[in-house]
Amino acid sequence: MIIAIDPTEDDLRMPVLSQQQLQSHLWESANILRGSIDSSDYKNYIFGMLFLKRLSDVFEDEYNAVIERETANGTPLDEAQEIAEDPDEHQFFVPHRARWTEIKKKTFNIGEAIYKAFFALEERNAALAGVLTPIDFNDKERLPDVTLLKLIAHFDKVRLGHADIPNPDMLGDAYMYLIAQFADDAGKKGGEFYTPRQVVRLIVELLKPAEGMTICDPTVGSGGMLLECLRYINQHGGDTRNVRLFGQEKNLNTWAICKMNMLLHGRKDDIIARGDTIREPKLLGKDGGLMLFNRVLANPPFSLKQWGREEAEHDSYSRFGFGLPPASYGDLAFVQHMIATLTLDGMCGVVMPHGVLFRGNKERDVRQGIIDKDWLEAVIGLPPNLFYGTGIPAAILIFNKAKRTERRRQVLFIHAAEGFEAGTNQNLLRQQDIDDIVRAFDGWTDIERYARVVSVQEIRENDYNLNVPRYVDTVEPEEQVDLEAAIARYQVAVQARQEAETRLSEHLKRIGFNLGATNES
Repeated sequence: MIIAIDPTEDDLRMPVLSQQQLQSHLWESANILRGSIDSSDYKNYIFGMLFLKRLSDVFEDEYNAVIERETANGTPLDEAQEIAEDPDEHQFFVPHRARWTEIKKKTFNIGEAIYKAFFALEERNAALAGVLTPIDFNDKERLPDVTLLKLIAHFDKVRLGHADIPNPDMLGDAYMYLIAQFADDAGKKGGEFYTPRQVVRLIVELLKPAEGMTICDPTVGSGGMLLECLRYINQHGGDTRNVRLFGQEKNLNTWAICKMNMLLHGRKDDIIARGDTIREPKLLGKDGGLMLFNRVLANPPFSLKQWGREEAEHDSYSRFGFGLPPASYGDLAFVQHMIATLTLDGMCGVVMPHGVLFRGNKERDVRQGIIDKDWLEAVIGLPPNLFYGTGIPAAILIFNKAKRTERRRQVLFIHAAEGFEAGTNQNLLRQQDIDDIVRAFDGWTDIERYARVVSVQEIRENDYNLNVPRYVDTVEPEEQVDLEAAIARYQVAVQARQEAETRLSEHLKRIGFNLGATNES
């Protein structure tokens, strides 16, 4: 006989979590893992456990709702329980061995039990294929049973079902918070897959995604850029159900994290492909050609070596028509891929190292091709030290295949390098800094020492060099000196000094001290 899943007595007493409480709870799980594994690997295990608990708790809620519905309609309990086990009644079907009530019974070989639970979940849910099993809990040297027992006991303190966390964004926001914390804690290794949220928000506000669009990040990482697009659309009154998200990620673990992130945000139908975007683009149409998107945004790895130049020489998707970048600098290969995947009215925003703006030879030829096509819309120089794991200066490039008439044959340069809040490890873009940049971009006018609209002809005359200081005068003007007034102030000062010395001499004489006297031995 199938036994109904009942909330425990502790479950019934659990209050609904606040965002801060959830974030604190997840961060405390990292403390349980400290000393066992590298901090850069925390995310895999914490998010795997979070995901397992969330799926199980939601399944439990759905299961009990079916029982309540069916018995209220007069269905016998045993038949209601059978109906509740129907996969069609659930967003994700959780097999018996993967349910939290079973997991927390384990006291030995716990990592193996978790792996089998992951395998069972993937086997019964096509959307989870390959997402959970890459997380290796079954390594007793790194994760002994005693550590996993503590981790399970910690997650058992909270419920993550629909009633406990009715808004999926709450889980997703806690997830992104932890990604930022891990990037800070792990340094470069953590920063490989994380772009500061303020930079992401800036790109999204510049691109202005909207309901009905297709949006892609070809180096998607943990999915933060795509999810920020949804947040922007929601804030501006759009229906995010009418938005299609796409991404591709090379790293297996990062791809799995992105998939979990999307699912935690309730995005079950978005397509996140796994593979090397340059060597093997996976986002293809029915005709075998590249899919085209209304908005493309990304933060590719800076100046990637061994980016796939040999494969690009025989590219069958016609992505590199402006020339192949050097083997040691993959930046403009990613840019050309992104432009090639834009619709005729599409826009693209990408973070690039400053070297892309002025390096010569093949990279200069690529810049020329893009600029002569009139697809470059803006170059924004960012403040230093914004990114985890690198102090390399960066810029945002905005491309637009359908510029407004008044912007054609022009490029806006914005010197935003001085607008930031200094931090201990990384500097921070404030909302006011983001607002300044977006206003300048939207206003499309010259702003002294900050922004300048430049003709394509002037860029051509500068041999397609895009270095921002070449076009925006960033030097503070020297204060004009009134020579006559300065001499007059000097004379007044000299006279005041003489008067002061006279008064001091007279005072010293009255007390018997003569400045002119000398001591003789």
